[in-house]
Amino acid sequence: MRRVVVFGTTGSGKSWLAERLAARHGLRLIELDALFWGKDWTPAPLELFRHRVEREIRDGDWIVVGNYGQVRDLTWRAADTLIWLDLPFPTVMWRLFRRTIRRSLTKENLWGTGNTESLARSLFSRQSILLYAMKTHGKNRARFAIECEFLGKDKTLVRLTSTREVEHLLQGA
Repeated sequence: MRRVVVFGTTGSGKSWLAERLAARHGLRLIELDALFWGKDWTPAPLELFRHRVEREIRDGDWIVVGNYGQVRDLTWRAADTLIWLDLPFPTVMWRLFRRTIRRSLTKENLWGTGNTESLARSLFSRQSILLYAMKTHGKNRARFAIECEFLGKDKTLVRLTSTREVEHLLQGA
């Protein structure tokens, strides 16, 4: 496990898991959100985003965290291990709700961009991360299953479907 991609639906705990695995294995952590988002939630143009990702994964050992389909061909091709956080919908929504409240109250600076979450945006707007998670959870799970069959067939695939399995991976990692 030297080049790892951690993926899963929004709010599944990808960053949390990736941080712990990176520390345990001495891997450089690459947050795709940090490469994608700019100031004021401005997304990077596709060419720039792909360039940033290519530059980050070119050398050394690493763990990539994120779900961006625009760069999945780059990250998955270069990885030796794929870790899919495929947790139940209630678990994901509860974690996402708690994270959103914490980030909104603390005004956490996300990925060094100056971006923060707000309760109004996160809970009561069309840009709500909770609404997004509700809409995409099932679709993402189905898409990831298909992509793992094709893009991940020559990789070590670890599919974690419960918090107990996540804890077991961390204890054995």
